[in-house]
Amino acid sequence: MQEGLLPCPLSLPLLDRDWFIDDIAGRFHKFLRITFGEKNYTENLEFIETALGKDIRKYFLTDFYTDHIKRYKKRPIYWLFSSPGGSFNALIYMHRYRPDTVSVVLNDYLREFRTRLSARITHLEHIDTGAASSKMEKITARKELEKLKRFIIELESWERDVLYPLATHQVSLDLDDGVKVNYPKLGKALKKISGLD
Repeated sequence: MQEGLLPCPLSLPLLDRDWFIDDIAGRFHKFLRITFGEKNYTENLEFIETALGKDIRKYFLTDFYTDHIKRYKKRPIYWLFSSPGGSFNALIYMHRYRPDTVSVVLNDYLREFRTRLSARITHLEHIDTGAASSKMEKITARKELEKLKRFIIELESWERDVLYPLATHQVSLDLDDGVKVNYPKLGKALKKISGLD
């Protein structure tokens, strides 16, 4: 492995901010720095984001998977684990899938993400109730608190009803069967692809 590169994970989180060092946006930034050098990093990033019409994190969150599905004619090689409201997303490369992949997504990312959300909620509650906090800080904290609490409820339900049962079943895939047969085996854990037939 080249010095400075993060090891290739089984799963890549796609989240609204840098909750994990190895999320897809963080890895993309690191790739640009290593490939083109720190001196050219800003110029290259600006070029890419201008071409995309948005910053790289927003592109990965909103457009990457749709573009990927179109490119692969609804037979994607990257599969998107996605909670019902989209507050948690993680990509896997189907050719690296193992029967414990769902457990890795669950334990290494989803549960860790919930822990980080809970810590952020505690921090925001201190701002909301703190005597030293300004009115604007309190308003901003309350707004984010509401959003993160909804995330927690969504993720707890998704873990209980979808991911945990799949993780305990250790679902096996036969890649020779293709996307059409294998994708539905992970059901509501994956983002729905309309027209996958």
